[in-house]
Order: sequence, then C-alpha cells, then structure tokens
Amino acid sequence: MNTELTMLTWTLVLAFVQILAFDIARTGQYGLKWNTGPRDEEMPPLSAMAERLRRAQNNLFETLPLFIAAVLIAHVAGKETSTTALGAQIYFWGRVAYVPLYAFGVRQVRSLVWLASTAGLLMIFWALLAG
Repeated sequence: MNTELTMLTWTLVLAFVQILAFDIARTGQYGLKWNTGPRDEEMPPLSAMAERLRRAQNNLFETLPLFIAAVLIAHVAGKETSTTALGAQIYFWGRVAYVPLYAFGVRQVRSLVWLASTAGLLMIFWALLAG
C-alpha cells in the first residue's frame, strides 16, 4: 500500500479513536445507565473537555470526505506523486496533533495545526489539478 492510502487508513483509525474518545467522555459524565438507555431525558450540559472532543471530532468530519475523495482520485487516476504523499502525511499528522490541542484548549497553536492539515489537503488538490 502506498503512502497516501496508508495515511488514509490511519486517518480512518483516528476518526474511530475520536468517536470513542468523545463517547468515553460523555459516558463518563452521564453514566453507563444513560448510555445504554433510550436517552430520552434532558441531560445537563457536557463538560468542557467532552464538548471540545465533540467539536474536534466534528471538525475532522468536515474535511474527512474531501481527504478520502482526494486520495482515492489520486490513486485511481495514477496521479500519486511526492506532493500527494507529503500532503497526505501533513494532513494526517496535523489531524493527530489537533485532537489533544483542542481537547486541552490550546488556542493559537491549535489553529496553526489546523492550517497545516488544511495545507496538506490543498497539496493533494493542487497535484490533482496541476497534473
């Protein structure tokens, strides 16, 4: 498997980890009885950490379809280059770094890491459009 597909695979693992992290934080606050029940009742607001984990997950899910499509298009079209490989790595590692930065409320650095991951995605787009 090439670099782009490997990074895509690990990004999907990261997405699953983020789903679990938010669910663990939410269940830790509301309890197992709530988690296994119908969840009909109103619950108090989530803790700041749980809400940040939810927002980090939502943020990944905003760009994940674009990343999946870009990597698969590059693969199918035979347009994988050193630029697409580097872009996929930057996107993935940026997304990995983003989770704890967001979870612990680190402001400016979190935004810079988001910009870096977005730049990685744009590198893949650029390689697809330029070639």
